[in-house]
Amino acid sequence: MNKYRQPTADQVRDIRDHPRKGPIHMVNLLKFRDRAQYPDGEVAGGDVSGREAYLKYGKAVGEIVAGLGGRIVWSGQPEVVVIGESGDLWDEVVVVEYPSRDAFLQMIAMPEYHAAHVHREAGLDHQQLIECCPGGDAIS
Repeated sequence: MNKYRQPTADQVRDIRDHPRKGPIHMVNLLKFRDRAQYPDGEVAGGDVSGREAYLKYGKAVGEIVAGLGGRIVWSGQPEVVVIGESGDLWDEVVVVEYPSRDAFLQMIAMPEYHAAHVHREAGLDHQQLIECCPGGDAIS
């Protein structure tokens, strides 16, 4: 399994250049490390679980998201795979709404976001981040 934690340059271009305007929902599928992996000496009190490290990132980024007009739509912890393979159940799923792709791109360029990023990298083993158009008509 590939363990992704950062978008590629092509993926950033895809979101930047997508023609649809308006709000987006980002589905975050998160897998935490058992223990946070901070660079030596970078963070005091870094002997914590991956989840605890990621929560420090989440607190800081939650404030940034709110300041940009976004919000957490939903979050939860998966418990049982009903359809599909259950070998690698995600630890947490979070759906974040941004008012636009530009707001998301503005966030990932902010110094405050980069300052919090050390906790994300230390705590996160891998993830999938899927940008979605809010709404849909598969279920009426």
